[in-house]
Amino acid sequence: MSGPLAASLALAALAVLLSGILLLAGRFLRVDEDKRLEKLVSLLPGINCGACGQPGCRSFAQALLSGEAVPAACSVSSEQARQRIADFLGVAVGEAERRVARLACAGDRNTARFLADYEGEPSCAAASVVDDGGKACAWGCLGLGDCERSCDFDAIDMSPSGLPVVNEANCTACGDCVRACPKDLFSIVPEQQPLWVACNNPLEGNDLLETCKVACTACERCVRDAPDWLTLKRNLPVPIEGARGTPPRKAIDRCPTGAIVWMENGRAHLGASARLPLVLRSSRQTVHQ
Repeated sequence: MSGPLAASLALAALAVLLSGILLLAGRFLRVDEDKRLEKLVSLLPGINCGACGQPGCRSFAQALLSGEAVPAACSVSSEQARQRIADFLGVAVGEAERRVARLACAGDRNTARFLADYEGEPSCAAASVVDDGGKACAWGCLGLGDCERSCDFDAIDMSPSGLPVVNEANCTACGDCVRACPKDLFSIVPEQQPLWVACNNPLEGNDLLETCKVACTACERCVRDAPDWLTLKRNLPVPIEGARGTPPRKAIDRCPTGAIVWMENGRAHLGASARLPLVLRSSRQTVHQ
């Protein structure tokens, strides 16, 4: 038998052997899929947003079948849809902490300084690579509405002064706005978390107020007034994970710029010392895309 023929036969025999092994493995190691899975997937919204904590709706359905999740965790589904899922599984709807998107910036056209007018593609993603859209604060919202366009639930509207406003009643915490913002200004947080810092500038000192009148200057007054609920990270106050109870509302009262606010029923309330900023005026140049 010639060498090439022998090699071919050896390879053919090996292929048959491996095929047989794979066949046996498929038969004896197969994990039967729950027959309810496809029906359950069809009851879910199918947008694979990840708001439930799973990579997608199919993964969430598998978690429901294994008892690792409850129907209430799907914030995108309506109350009636969640009840249908619970009825199909024969379980209670359960409870899940409601979460919403919030914006870490309050620097609109009336409070933040612009060094130039941006003229180009009306997109935050595009403007962010062209001198930050002319905004003096490199960490601030560019106000061109990428987040609004990304939201499928009419939960974000652009204000006349150029800032996104989240309608928390409509927000499903799907995270599309988080992914759409090139400045990473949106976070998904518990709706019942009352303290929120509407600033993302990691610098400190009163010189920041030359670029934005509502910036956080890292003065730490709020941290000192609520040490069990707030800590300073990147020169910004952030809620302490695991803190119990409701933080004192006085945590916002000594903030001179109103950078930290009290969220209630989807509305931001300023502290007693917050100064209402005057409209900033400056000569500008134009930057093109």
